Amino acid sequence: MPDFRSDTVTQPTAAMAAAPLGDDVFGDDPCVNALQAHAAALLGFEAALLAPSGTQTNLIALMGHCQRGDEAIVGQSWHTYRCEAGGMAVLGSIQPQPVETQADGTLRLADIAAAIKPDDPHFARTRLVVLENTTGGQVLPTPYIADVAQLARSRGLALHLDGARLFNAATAHAETHGTDVYDETHAICRHFDTVSVCLSKGLGAPVGSLLLGSQDFIRQAKRTRKILGGTMRQAGLLAAAGQHALEHRVRRLADDHALLRRLAQGLAELGRSHRVLQGRISVASAHTNILFTDVQAETAPALLDWLARHGVRVTSGLYGSQVRLRWVAHLDLTPTDVDQTLTCLEAFRGA
Repeated sequence: MPDFRSDTVTQPTAAMAAAPLGDDVFGDDPCVNALQAHAAALLGFEAALLAPSGTQTNLIALMGHCQRGDEAIVGQSWHTYRCEAGGMAVLGSIQPQPVETQADGTLRLADIAAAIKPDDPHFARTRLVVLENTTGGQVLPTPYIADVAQLARSRGLALHLDGARLFNAATAHAETHGTDVYDETHAICRHFDTVSVCLSKGLGAPVGSLLLGSQDFIRQAKRTRKILGGTMRQAGLLAAAGQHALEHRVRRLADDHALLRRLAQGLAELGRSHRVLQGRISVASAHTNILFTDVQAETAPALLDWLARHGVRVTSGLYGSQVRLRWVAHLDLTPTDVDQTLTCLEAFRGA
């Protein structure tokens, strides 16, 4: 059953079974300690912290940078604003200041600057700018990140990266520039005070995200993680999978990108020539390992039913007057899965 819903659906690695364990609350789980030290060195930070999810590592970072009544500038469509249940406001008493996301995934520098509040008792204190990379599968250009960092520094603001799919962004840069993916990752991270990296998305670990920052920041982050209920005991089972992912599943992300391009090309061809889908389906974007396709509203229900009956799993939602399908490539999908999916769509005859 080809499952394109997310890169979070991958199955665990056998590396977990042989993991030596301790109690991470006491700081003596060897796998957790090794993972945190390895990730910090790999990405150019002083320290790292393992937590159950990217939602939690983002919230821990936000609560570290901002106090009650402070403000964080975020993208209107980004995960930290739309998909984390309002945690920064509910649990951190932090005011989000959303800025419109542009078609290329960036926030306009002028919009960020305009959102920064003056030092006045009437306003929440702006303390932080948050970026997301990738965003909807799109990659932020590294020079753009440098420009945002310069703006933030000039205004005395910290900069946090929701890098749930950071390594996908670095892979795209490496493919474009003929460089090494780890070098590109380090080049992105050097602009940020803190970075959140998900281990359970493109890297395929079953659970876990890392927060990276300075020693002092991570020391406080451990306390915040405890407040949020994120402290775990024999977490080495998860850390071992995360370590395996960082060591063995970063370079293979290029395979996911190639697989997505294969799917995108096939879907685009169907939009040009299929007797039912011609002119009714369009490839909205094809970046890294995430693809969006828009289907006319009158065609979408029958198409989604057809895919479900043939075991092809995707996510969908209204997007304007059309239905947007989201396809995500990951390590448990093969070229055969893509070819079978395209064959399935070729056989679609409508309602």
